[in-house]
Amino acid sequence: MAELHSPILDWYAENARDLPWRRPDATPWGILVSEIMLQQTPVARVLPVWHQWMERWPTPKDLAAEPSGEAVRHWGRLGYPRRALRLHACATAITEEHGGEVPCDHATLLSLPGIGEYTAAAVASFAFGGRHAVLDTNVRRVFARAIRGEEYPPAATSAVERRLAESLLPEVGAARWGVAVMELGALVCTARAPRCADCPITDRCAWRLAGKPPGTPRKGQAYDGTDRQCRGRLLAVLRAAHGPVPKAALDAVWDDAVQRERALDGLVADGLAEVLDDGTYRLPG
Repeated sequence: MAELHSPILDWYAENARDLPWRRPDATPWGILVSEIMLQQTPVARVLPVWHQWMERWPTPKDLAAEPSGEAVRHWGRLGYPRRALRLHACATAITEEHGGEVPCDHATLLSLPGIGEYTAAAVASFAFGGRHAVLDTNVRRVFARAIRGEEYPPAATSAVERRLAESLLPEVGAARWGVAVMELGALVCTARAPRCADCPITDRCAWRLAGKPPGTPRKGQAYDGTDRQCRGRLLAVLRAAHGPVPKAALDAVWDDAVQRERALDGLVADGLAEVLDDGTYRLPG
C-alpha cells in the first residue's frame, strides 16, 4: 500500500489549497479552531468566520476571558452552534489547566471539553507533527474506494477503518500524508461527482477497477421547516441584540408556536440561551 504515498503526496504538492490554518505560521490554537469549525461545514463558509475569530481571540486565554455567549454570537451562520460553546469550554480548560498552551499529546487533547478522537488526532498531527491516523469523511471515502473497492465508507468509523489508516501511515511525514489524503477527498474523490480522470491513483483504485459498483450514499439532513432552522432563527435574534430580548421579538420570527417553544426550550437546555426573571432572553453570560 506504500505505493499510494508518492502519487498522492506529489498531487498535493501541486494542488493543495492555500488555507491559513495550513501555513507554517499557523498556531496550534488556530488549527484547533479550524478543526472544530470545519466539522460538517464547508471551507468557504468557515474562512471568514475563522479569520474574525483569530483576530478577536488569537489565543485560548483571549476567548476564555469573555462570556460563552460571545462565542455563540460570533459563530455566525456556521451551524451547530453548540460547537461554539465547546470551543469556549475548551479554551477555558486550556487556560486554567495548561497555562494557556494547547497540549501537544493526543491523550491530553482528548481530555479537553468537546474534543473527540478525530479532533485530537488532527491537532496532534497537524499542529505538532504527531503520527496519528486522521479520519475525516474525505479520508474515509478515499480509502473506501481506493483500497476496499466501496463507493462510500460506513456510516460510523469502524475499527477496520482505523487499522487500515494506521497501516498506511508513513514513518516520516505522517501529518502531510494525512492532509494530502484529506485534500484529495475534498477536491477530487468527492461524494457525488468524483473526478476520477484527475485522480493521481486512478490506475490502482479498487473501486474504479471493479467498475465503480454503486454504494448507498448517506442521506443529507433536511433543514427547511425543522427545529434546527427554527433554532437558527431564534439564535439570530439573540446574536443581533446586545442585551436582553423580549419574548415578542422571538415569537415574531417563527409562526408555529409549538415548534417555536420547543426550539426555545432546547436552546436554554443546551446552554445557548438564558431566560431572565423578567421573561426576556439573552445569550449565555
